[in-house]
Amino acid sequence: MKKFTRIIGIAFLAVSVLSCSDDNESQPTIVDIASSNADFSTLVRALERTDLVETLDGSGQFTVFAPTNEAFNTFFASLGPGVTVENVDAVVLKSILLNHVIGSEIKSGALPAATYASTLSPFNTSVNAPTISMFVQKSGSVVTINGGSANGGATVTSADLDASNGVIHVVGNVIAIPTIVNHVIANPDFDTLQAVVTSTSGAFGDQSGVLNALVGLTAAAPATLFAPNNTAFTNATTGTGFAVGANAAQVSTVLQYHVTTAGNVRANQLTNNQVVPMFTSPVQNVTVILGTGTVDIRDTATNLSRVFQADIQASNGVIHGVNRVLQPAL
Repeated sequence: MKKFTRIIGIAFLAVSVLSCSDDNESQPTIVDIASSNADFSTLVRALERTDLVETLDGSGQFTVFAPTNEAFNTFFASLGPGVTVENVDAVVLKSILLNHVIGSEIKSGALPAATYASTLSPFNTSVNAPTISMFVQKSGSVVTINGGSANGGATVTSADLDASNGVIHVVGNVIAIPTIVNHVIANPDFDTLQAVVTSTSGAFGDQSGVLNALVGLTAAAPATLFAPNNTAFTNATTGTGFAVGANAAQVSTVLQYHVTTAGNVRANQLTNNQVVPMFTSPVQNVTVILGTGTVDIRDTATNLSRVFQADIQASNGVIHGVNRVLQPAL
């Protein structure tokens, strides 16, 4: 009797496995879903022009933030008159499309309030180049990408179109590849940094020179920004904080002391006791202190600022979030 029961159990398991396999095979792929929806016809044509159909029609798991035809029309119009999916630069188009894809399945219910994800869009053409980061926020059922459309991002209009190889979330805008400034604006934890850098008067003075330098960074000449969070600025600018009463020129020096023009320096490129020159005049340095699973930045006052969020990759550099404002010689 036990033997008979075991045989029945094995047979039931085999039928279950075959049934699951059949269900998975009958489920449409990401490309199938896009192809069957007339509102994704531009997306499908863009995938064809950039040879990405096979990628999103194959094995693996992906999350695709899929712009509608209207979203693509708005994007092409922003590039100039007469630009369409048929004549836009295919290299540019491919980078943009990959900026809408994450290499794992993430359904809306699994999203935290705020997180970073790596897209499939490479930072540059070098072998094993890092890929562009995406900042995803969720408030209730509303999912926003890179701070929303006003910052070159988008809002999800329809979530969780399930495919055999991942999931599609429909978005109302084409998601631009974010710059360092875009990433600072997108994350509410960098709101004070944004306020200081964009200041033109008042307590922080005119910091347009610093902002213009950040905006002027390019993929060919990128920089690395150590970005203090809101709490870090509160501690530096209130009570006994070192920046209390700083004038405009001193604020500029503080901001410049958080940027290195040594290039796009990722966390895995930092070494213990590495001296990093910062964008002050004259040049002042910081020192990297590596611990077990930690990265600290030591400033001129020997304070340690810990990296809490590494490798926020932008089109023109990389950001490492830090929990203390770095103190230069003022």
